[in-house]
Amino acid sequence: MNTFVIANPKKCIGCKACEIACAVAHIDKSVVTANKDEIPFSPRVNLIRADIVTTPIQCRQCEDAPCANVCPVSGIIHQDNKIIIKTEQCIGCKTCILACPIGAMNMVHDEATLKKESKLSDTTNLEPMVAIKCDLCVGREGGPACVEICPAEAFILVEQKDINEISKNKRKASTLRTV
Repeated sequence: MNTFVIANPKKCIGCKACEIACAVAHIDKSVVTANKDEIPFSPRVNLIRADIVTTPIQCRQCEDAPCANVCPVSGIIHQDNKIIIKTEQCIGCKTCILACPIGAMNMVHDEATLKKESKLSDTTNLEPMVAIKCDLCVGREGGPACVEICPAEAFILVEQKDINEISKNKRKASTLRTV
């Protein structure tokens, strides 16, 4: 069972703190200098607003991940109870976007390739793209930034033990209702 983050739309206040925290967690520079250095704002969680609900959408770290199954270069893998994109292998084909059942995949400009190509030639017209999605803030000491920062406590980090406990409680409640 993969670990994943889920948000409760009844608690979400639409403040976008989750998007900001996510984007900041994935830059390797100070947030103060990020704008000056023109680092793109690329959150891996997307806040969706509808008439009666606002909710963050992010990768559910699917067990049999459709995005990984369709990746032609095996650039999306299962590792450490999560689905990881190996951006250095991504060819920007967007097949993963089509396969994702909840729309959690995004494409961003591949800054590393852009820097390499700009040194080689000024005639490059295509901007290389790579896929990104929630990676549970891998390597971040406090875990997923969205869970930590949300002022409404709308986010929950769900792990195997949590699923087991929820299932056990549902079975127990169901049994008590039948007795």
